[in-house]
Amino acid sequence: MKTIVIFVTTLDGKITKWGDPHVFRWSSAEDQKYFKKMWAESRLTIMGSATFDFDPVNPAPNTLLVILTKNLAKYADKVIPGQIEFSDETPAQIHDRFHSAGYEQMLVVGGPHVATSFFAANLVDELWLTLEPKIFGTGGNFATEMNLDVNLQLMSVEKVNERGTLITKYSVVKDTTAIS
Repeated sequence: MKTIVIFVTTLDGKITKWGDPHVFRWSSAEDQKYFKKMWAESRLTIMGSATFDFDPVNPAPNTLLVILTKNLAKYADKVIPGQIEFSDETPAQIHDRFHSAGYEQMLVVGGPHVATSFFAANLVDELWLTLEPKIFGTGGNFATEMNLDVNLQLMSVEKVNERGTLITKYSVVKDTTAIS
């Protein structure tokens, strides 16, 4: 099963404006359209509870949204069988469960703690990163303060507007001798 992490970031690597998670619609219209399309096409989407709490969303029809949380009781009334579930599983357990269930792809959309945990578990196959031509100076990163050493290989890049917003796709290089 392919695991894809998807984020939008400034050129200085920030995913939140000045560290304020409540300022979240700062990306271009083109990025927002792209993200909505990816969201709608994904049969399986994973996010953390902090991301869900901030902007509760519903999955598209015929998709499953899994919210990772350590507090399952808090979300008992928000479960929608077959559409929204809450789990305290590790990234490896999530991956194994859905791989065994026949899913071919899993989209990890946030937040930083969840993305980092999937990278740390060596479960990420691709990183899809929109680069917005902005610099915030301060703000959150899509990877949290954890020692990681992830090598990436550019697969594609697309300029989507005149300002220079780039949608990039990288594969995770599992064998570091394959980096050229």
